[in-house]
Amino acid sequence: MPQSLSSILIHLVFSTKYREPCLTPEIEAELHPYLATVLQGCDSPALIINGDRDHVHALFTLARTWAIADVVEEVKKRSSKWLKTKGPAFRQFHWQAGYGAFSVSQSQAETVRRYIADQKVHHTKLSFQDEYRALLRKSSVTFDETYVWD
Repeated sequence: MPQSLSSILIHLVFSTKYREPCLTPEIEAELHPYLATVLQGCDSPALIINGDRDHVHALFTLARTWAIADVVEEVKKRSSKWLKTKGPAFRQFHWQAGYGAFSVSQSQAETVRRYIADQKVHHTKLSFQDEYRALLRKSSVTFDETYVWD
């Protein structure tokens, strides 16, 4: 076969260090497009990015030539450096060390897109920690609470 083709959708989730609620609507208005630009630079275009004050969700198409860990490292590293330029409140900003990356079938892409779009409403009733635990369980990911949070 002369061509190598792929279509891999990833639902990425990561939080601020210690789930610090510092992602205000004002900073999100700049952060989400910035994250999309970084993903595009990794040849992994974003379909939607949203979140709440302490975390981010992104649905993106993973490039055939990039590993998930490398894309996430680039996204978190570049956005952390960028956020630190956004004023005194962000000078000590850090993302959590870990992340969750979940495969999404094409048939479920619209459902995941709506889920990410509704983050603000969703988190009026559910904490990030409870949401993340539910995502891990739904995806059959074995985890140890001791090492999930930082």
